Amino acid sequence: MLEAIGLTKRYGNQIALHPLDLRIEPGEIYCLLGANGAGKTTTVNLFLNFIAPDGGQALINGLDVTREPLASKRHVAYIPEQVNLYGTLTGLENLRYFSALALGEAPSRERLLALLAEVGLDPAAADKRVAAYSKGMRQKVWIAVALAKNARALLLDEPTSGLDPSAAEEFTRLLQRAANQGVAILATTHDLFHARQTATRVGIMKRGRLVESLDARQIGDVDLQALYLAHMRAEA
Repeated sequence: MLEAIGLTKRYGNQIALHPLDLRIEPGEIYCLLGANGAGKTTTVNLFLNFIAPDGGQALINGLDVTREPLASKRHVAYIPEQVNLYGTLTGLENLRYFSALALGEAPSRERLLALLAEVGLDPAAADKRVAAYSKGMRQKVWIAVALAKNARALLLDEPTSGLDPSAAEEFTRLLQRAANQGVAILATTHDLFHARQTATRVGIMKRGRLVESLDARQIGDVDLQALYLAHMRAEA
C-alpha cells in the first residue's frame, strides 16, 4: 500500500534522503525513529507530495504520488503533530466539513456521530467547539475523517508528542484497530516506548539513511533503546 523505490531528496548539496526502499503492507504499522534531521518528516512529505523527489518513486496503492497526486491522495489520510481544525466549529461540524471535502458530499449526522463514537470521542463533546478540545480529542476527529473517506493508508508525524500517557495509550489502540482493518500505517516518532508497543516494524533513520529495520519479533528480542543509541553514537 505504501512503497518507496529509490526515493531520494536533496537540498542543494545536502542529501536529505538517500535512496530509500521501503514497503508497508496493509495491516502493518511501521514506526520511523530518528533524531531531528534524520529524514523522517522528509519521507512523509514525499509520500504526501508536499515536496518533489529528486529521484525514485513514492507509491500509494500503486499510484505514483508525483504523477497522480489527486488519485493517490484519495487513498491516504495525514495526521500531523498538531492537528489544525476550525476552533469556532464543533467537532461534528469539522468532521462534516472535511468529510465533504474528501467525499464530495457530507455524510448524514447519524453517520458522522457513529464515526466519532467509533474513534472514542465522548458524545457530549461532538457539539462543543473544537477550541476547547485537547490534542487527543482533535486527533480523534481527524481519524474520524480518515474513516469517513475509507483511507487505506495513514501517515503520521509525531502523533503521541504532547499526549499524556492515557491519551497516548488510547491513540495507540486506535492505530492498532485501523491496522486490523487493513490500513497501512507509517508514523514518525521520537517515542521509543510508543514504537515498541505499537509497531509491527520499526525503522531507525540517521542522516537521511534507513540504517536499521526490525519486525515485531526482532523488536521483542532486542533492547530497542540500546540499539537506537548505538546507531546515534556511531560515526557516519
